[in-house]
Amino acid sequence: MSNPLDPKVISKLAEILDKSNLTELEYEDEGCRICLTRELPHAAPVAPMAPLPAAPAFAPAAPASLPVTTPAAPAAPAPVSEEDYAKLPGAVKSPMVGVVYLSSDPNSPDYVKVGDSVNAGDTVCLIEAMKTFNPVKAHMAGKITKILVSGGDPVEYGEPLIIIE
Repeated sequence: MSNPLDPKVISKLAEILDKSNLTELEYEDEGCRICLTRELPHAAPVAPMAPLPAAPAFAPAAPASLPVTTPAAPAAPAPVSEEDYAKLPGAVKSPMVGVVYLSSDPNSPDYVKVGDSVNAGDTVCLIEAMKTFNPVKAHMAGKITKILVSGGDPVEYGEPLIIIE
C-alpha cells in the first residue's frame, strides 16, 4: 500500500476488527504502525449468592476396628496453555492477524491431519487477511502432533496453529 494512513486502509482494518472476535488489531506498513482496539461489553453484574450453611462442628468417629481409607483419584494432567504451545520449537505460528483455513476450499481435504508427515516448506494452512489468502508453511520437517485451530477461527499474530514434532 502506498499510504498506510489512507482512510480506506483504516476502514478495512476496522471492518476486520468488527467482524472478528479480536479485541486488538495491529498493522504496520512503510514504518507506520496502526493499532486498533476495542473494549468488550461489560458482563451483567452477578447477584450475590446466599451464604452456605455452616459445616457441622464435629463428625462421628469411625469405629476403631475399621481403617478409614479414601481412594486417591488419579491426578489429571495439567492443561497446556497457548503460551506453552508457543514455546515449543515445532509450533507453527500465525504470521499475521486474520482467519485461518485448513483447506483451500470447503470441498477439499485439509492440508494436514494429526499424524501426517510434512517437509519444511509444505503448506499446512491458509490465513485470510484483507481478502487475500496467505499460505502458512511448515518451518521444519516432522510429524503433525496437534492442530490447535479449526477452519474459520480468527487468529492473532504469533498464535500457535499447529505443532510439528
